[in-house]
Amino acid sequence: MDVGQAVIFLGPPGAGKGTQASRLAEELGFKKLSTGDILRDHVARGTPLGERVRPIMERGDLVPDDLILELIREELAERVIFDGFPRTLAQAEALDRLLAETGTQLLGVVLVEVPEEELVRRILKRAELEGRSDDNEETVRRRLEVYREKTEPLVGYYEARGVLKRVDGLGTPDEVYARIRAALGI
Repeated sequence: MDVGQAVIFLGPPGAGKGTQASRLAEELGFKKLSTGDILRDHVARGTPLGERVRPIMERGDLVPDDLILELIREELAERVIFDGFPRTLAQAEALDRLLAETGTQLLGVVLVEVPEEELVRRILKRAELEGRSDDNEETVRRRLEVYREKTEPLVGYYEARGVLKRVDGLGTPDEVYARIRAALGI
């Protein structure tokens, strides 16, 4: 039986994780799991899960771990890229257990780093282009605050495990992608 493989993308909202994770998944044959995309799809379809998470997302808060892990378990494939998950230490520890349970090898954790004002600019531009109502300036600033409080501790967690790969998220998408491939050694 083939051993599964996983790559985790970390970074603040607007860092370009989704764009880069999609490209890497497509080129290497990985399944991209974006909890944000999955959640937004549930909200748009008005599913029971979507109705439960809509007010949480509208406030810019994190969706509870039990709901996210329920989604992840359903979506887990042999070769996956996690985009926007885990977001908390509890989620990282739960994911570690799930990867161990399924025999999935963690190839690396890519941290895409971008200065905050550039993040705000990118997200507001994306909101305008895509009509994403969850991306107004107040919500964006709240999401960045939540990221700093809840997700930044993952940097130390993965750094201590020796799997963190820091990547400069400024420049063209091709430049950032080349840095990611180099950091992962693929």
